[in-house]
Amino acid sequence: MASAASSTPDPSPTGGVSGRGGADRHRARTALPAVLWLPAALGFALVILPVLGLVLRADWVRLPELVTSDAALTALGLSLRTAAASTLLSLLLGGPLAVVLARGRPPGLRVLRSLVLLPLVLPPVVGGLALLYLLGRAGLVGQYLDLLFGVRIPFTTTAVVLAQTFVAMPFLVVSLEGALRTAGERYEAVAATLGARPWTVFWRVTVPLLLPGLGSGVVLAFARALGEFGATIAFAGSLAGRTRTLPLEIYLQRESDVDGAVALSLLLVAVAAAVVVLARPRAVEGAR
Repeated sequence: MASAASSTPDPSPTGGVSGRGGADRHRARTALPAVLWLPAALGFALVILPVLGLVLRADWVRLPELVTSDAALTALGLSLRTAAASTLLSLLLGGPLAVVLARGRPPGLRVLRSLVLLPLVLPPVVGGLALLYLLGRAGLVGQYLDLLFGVRIPFTTTAVVLAQTFVAMPFLVVSLEGALRTAGERYEAVAATLGARPWTVFWRVTVPLLLPGLGSGVVLAFARALGEFGATIAFAGSLAGRTRTLPLEIYLQRESDVDGAVALSLLLVAVAAAVVVLARPRAVEGAR
């Protein structure tokens, strides 16, 4: 009896049994259907093979010269500065906006959310034209900025930042709103029940709930701003040193020097990949 009892495997914390049998069952539960691998491989190929085409087309002998030219370095520096500024602006404006969408109950919430996410589906050049006719010299707001303060935004570095923010902020809003909705409202409700003021609830409870989505949102917003082209060229133009970001420089190089355009494209791919790989939090990727 004693030996029989001792040979019985101990129950595991999850209700199964410990040892090899439990591990086998765990692997069985997490196995993926075989049918998913083929479309997944095709999707991966659709993303990677175009980049491989750039690698094979590049003139590797001239590559160092092409990516370190004055025009390339100026455009890259401008892209990094404006993308950082637009990401910060997206965080300052999009963070509160995400909280309002996730926790507030304003009238027409569904319509409001749809309008906030509109830049995700609009062609960027349409966004650039919309900004131009809003903030241009004859625009709805721009005419008063020019008349009252002498401020002209189009075709300046500020216009680049605004165009990038327009297309990048929805990525941040989606990430932060998703984090809040996943966490639920129970912690904030408990804090409010215990007498915490709204600002205290927001700062001590809501903000920590935003953190899981913050890293992902910031990285996505920065990467999107870094690669922005359509809204920038429509609203800010292409002025060397002022509004000509790296994507615009690539477009211009494509007309005159294909090897230069390919080299700068690889540079942009490398910078974007480095941002995503190095800055993306491990927790966001679902790593355990």
